[in-house]
Amino acid sequence: MLDESTIKIVKSTAPLLQEHSQEIGERFYELLFSRVPDLYNMFNQTNQKRGIQQGALAYGVYLAGANIDNLKAIESMVERVTEKHRALGVQAEQYPIVGETLLKAVKDVLGETATDEVIEAWEKAYKAIANIFIETEAKLYQQTEQQPGGWIENRSFYVDQKVKESDVISSFYLKPEDGKPIPSYKPGQYLTIQADIEGEKYFHMRHYSLSDAPNKEYYRISVKREDSQDGAPAGIVSNYLHNEISERDTLSIAAPAGDFTYTTEEQPIVLLSGGVGITPMMSMLNTLVENHSEREITFIHAAQNSNVHAMREHVEKLVKENQNVTSFVCYSNPTEQDRSEHRYDKEGFIDLDFLQTVLSDNRKDFYFCGPLPFLKAINGALKEWGVPNEQSTYELFSPISTIEEA
Repeated sequence: MLDESTIKIVKSTAPLLQEHSQEIGERFYELLFSRVPDLYNMFNQTNQKRGIQQGALAYGVYLAGANIDNLKAIESMVERVTEKHRALGVQAEQYPIVGETLLKAVKDVLGETATDEVIEAWEKAYKAIANIFIETEAKLYQQTEQQPGGWIENRSFYVDQKVKESDVISSFYLKPEDGKPIPSYKPGQYLTIQADIEGEKYFHMRHYSLSDAPNKEYYRISVKREDSQDGAPAGIVSNYLHNEISERDTLSIAAPAGDFTYTTEEQPIVLLSGGVGITPMMSMLNTLVENHSEREITFIHAAQNSNVHAMREHVEKLVKENQNVTSFVCYSNPTEQDRSEHRYDKEGFIDLDFLQTVLSDNRKDFYFCGPLPFLKAINGALKEWGVPNEQSTYELFSPISTIEEA
């Protein structure tokens, strides 16, 4: 238990960390990679170059500090991060060096404001929070290894099929090279790939949502090729998978992980996706249909146009075969053929007016995934409509802690 003085100092200085989160994050990674360069392997280097990762780290620390007297309030953040840590192979012995480096970064950025008293209080708080993460991750490692077909660290899978789903998305059907059973997973979870790419100094690790129902003899991920755009660097691993990985090639993979999945309630469910955010939604949709769920299912997808719209035909097939499934499509930039063939239900973006047009009411469970602007728009629309937080769940591909604060 932390003493009252420590709690008071941490809570009063937490807003400072939020205010300077980007600078603290940048200084932290600069120090960390100079001290332990091998940790480059665990971090998305494209996100580093884009400046996304840096602010997210310090924001997470701020969030923990602001709730240091009520850590139950950050349970969802802890669950999300520990799932990712397990998938990445984070170990308990790495926490002390991270803590030391973080405190040094805070001191460097805040200067005289970060007095010895402040640093000492945050050191105590970090240790308390780190212990929660370490204990949670230890349980996750144990559960992962002990489940039927489970494993820890990485396992070799070969590409049984590579299927082009759109101009920018391809699916990879992965089977274990050792021929042994593989564990099931919850629809909405992801795989973590460790890519050793020729010419790259460090290997790269990426999370990719599983895009099919569980309990198959394969895992399927559907990956968008991230090209360079508006000065942002191209996705290293997505381009590697698209351009260099073929059928029969092998990939090193960590067991399924993730906290984004639907409940088993019978309340109507709405699955909303933007772009490649369709991947976990396909896993959910396929699972619900295969399990003969009687829930009312509404599948709503947004894309630029049919050229980049993955799995369209499959969803249309499910709608025809299942009376409880309906589907709607929004294209922000439809082609002339899209228009002439009426391939979409709305030109533009998903907004509250559209949701209220296609849905009978808001008494449903909403799950949504996609790029950050899409998530913020959907989140805002659902809040405006009065959808309770417990009926609104999202998955964010970037490391930003919340879409409200992004």
